[in-house]
Amino acid sequence: MEDIELPTREGTMDAKLFQPEGRGPWPAVILLTDAMGIRPAFEHMAQRLADGGYVVLLPNVFYREGRAGNLALQGSFADEAFRKHIFALIATLTPQRVRDDGAAELDFLAQLPQVKGPKVGVAGYCMSGSMAVRMAADFPDTVAAAVSNHGGKLATDSPDSAHLRVGDVRGELVFGHADQDGSMPADAILRLETALKTAGVRHQSHLHVGARHGYAVEGSGAYDKDAAEQHWRELFDVFGRTLSA
Repeated sequence: MEDIELPTREGTMDAKLFQPEGRGPWPAVILLTDAMGIRPAFEHMAQRLADGGYVVLLPNVFYREGRAGNLALQGSFADEAFRKHIFALIATLTPQRVRDDGAAELDFLAQLPQVKGPKVGVAGYCMSGSMAVRMAADFPDTVAAAVSNHGGKLATDSPDSAHLRVGDVRGELVFGHADQDGSMPADAILRLETALKTAGVRHQSHLHVGARHGYAVEGSGAYDKDAAEQHWRELFDVFGRTLSA
């Protein structure tokens, strides 16, 4: 693991870079955290991807608010003050900022000699599920696959809802949903799947019965080993198919 910094339109993003042992080159994946940011659980996930043969960029998506180690992101959503703090941070990640940061991340990876390009994969969790979808739509010639697990609010009435962007995607989209997830209830899943089918985008959509929001992230109170391991199989399957060329 290497601590790195990369320039963006609004400053300098701190991030961590993981890569397999050996000489490479290897395909690249951007791993986007949930709202609790960079922490050991996501570092372990990034390392697992790297051990599977990928260069992995783990960015601090909240870098505008401070470096990853300085952000107060540990707490309980049962605490109203903490909950408001996290939701305020999430609100800073506007679609334009997601696009700007995505461009910086892709530019950084494209310049690395150990990266086998030009296609890149993106994986998002919880709030970053929609960010992964937006990156696939914003950079259709570069993002070969985007995966969202327990992504929240992917299909809403908002004019900038992520599901309205799926028609711009040329790669493949993979979604893992929890049937006990209040941020993505059954009607929203149906709305998303209807948009995917109407757009004709290549996609998969899986429902984890009995799982809760956060099932894929070890250490989460909602962690579900069976659902998490299925999510890993899906990750390696889609990235293996779309990033191997």
